[in-house]
Amino acid sequence: MNFVINLNKPKGITSHQAVEKVRRISGIRKAGHAGTLDPLATGVLLVCTGEATKITRFLSDLDKEYVVVMKLGEKTDTYDAEGTVIEKTEGFSLGQEDIERILPGFTGIIEQVPPMYSAVKMGGKPLYKLARKGVTVERGKRVVTVHEIRITGFSLPFLEMRVSCSKGTYIRSLCNDVGEVLGVGAHITGLERTRIGGFSVADSLTLDEVEGLIKGQRQGENPPPGLSSIDAALGQLRDLSLSENDFSRVRNGLPMRCPDDQPLSEEFIRLKDPSGKLFAIGRVTDRTIKIERMLHI
Repeated sequence: MNFVINLNKPKGITSHQAVEKVRRISGIRKAGHAGTLDPLATGVLLVCTGEATKITRFLSDLDKEYVVVMKLGEKTDTYDAEGTVIEKTEGFSLGQEDIERILPGFTGIIEQVPPMYSAVKMGGKPLYKLARKGVTVERGKRVVTVHEIRITGFSLPFLEMRVSCSKGTYIRSLCNDVGEVLGVGAHITGLERTRIGGFSVADSLTLDEVEGLIKGQRQGENPPPGLSSIDAALGQLRDLSLSENDFSRVRNGLPMRCPDDQPLSEEFIRLKDPSGKLFAIGRVTDRTIKIERMLHI
């Protein structure tokens, strides 16, 4: 079963636990996910099964969108509601215009410091393991892109925002930093990932829906919304159908020159056999195509 499942991860479990639940209820042995969600968060988690586990890196690179609810006036050690309040601001007054005034400073190409309670590794150890021991270490800044931030709800002390951003953006850090600039502190109380690339939460599946749909696929039904073939999941990549000769060369590990009529540059592409079936992901370098990932579908 080689599918990408657009799972609506429930609150209170890790991304790894969500994958284990999918594996258990579907009977699929090989599965992984593209893009981690915190236990507090809900929404789009792409679970890849079978050969689709080979494409997680290409899905993780896609832009993402979140709806986040943050509480102003309280800063926690984890930057979210599961942590301990370490700073509290009483009797403050803020209007929506005050918040809108500072948001441009958090859009575009920005630098972020990963939170201590994160899976980022320092010296081979995840930061959250050090944080649980009360250890704080210096973290290097990361460059990310925040495409847009829109306020979608505001009633003190709570603020709701829709954030569109690149991979690697820490929404917890973003909210903590907004609270710092406002001078009152802040932490996340709710987070939903509403989109990864072309995968929307509107088309996602609950854990209760996954089992029946997977069983339906075993009976030969066409994939419903929420289940994508590997080819469809990689729709953001251009495709190239090869001739019999080029297919034979590339499949055997030999490079091929880009066709003169193809405007391909430094990029990844979907490679199709002469019948139009996806068989590999190729990398284009200096107008030369080599296989980056072979797929046995």
